[in-house]
Amino acid sequence: MAYYEDIVIDQGSDFAVEIHLVETDGSKKSLVDHAVAAKLKKTFTSDSADTYTFTSIVAQPATDGIITISLTNEQTDTLKPKKKYVYDVELSFVDSDGNTIIERVLEGRADVTPSVTR
Repeated sequence: MAYYEDIVIDQGSDFAVEIHLVETDGSKKSLVDHAVAAKLKKTFTSDSADTYTFTSIVAQPATDGIITISLTNEQTDTLKPKKKYVYDVELSFVDSDGNTIIERVLEGRADVTPSVTR
């Protein structure tokens, strides 16, 4: 089950969040051979024109369990202020049987604060 966390994005500013993943015993989750993807949409059913793709990376060393998601100031400038968006972050890896496993690790709503200086 994914964790739920609301975020705030300042319109027209660079945005980045570090996500620290841990196992149930509190140890760092190893992200070796994992990929990460994250998207932001106006609604859960929005089409691709209303979808923003975060730059998503597994920080090195992958054994530290840290993901970074980010948007550029050009991307956040096109977001509508005072609008709530939805987002999620997913990990994927290929298991020993060759199956792609996808795990949603974080989801929530994103509030966009308006920019005054433009």
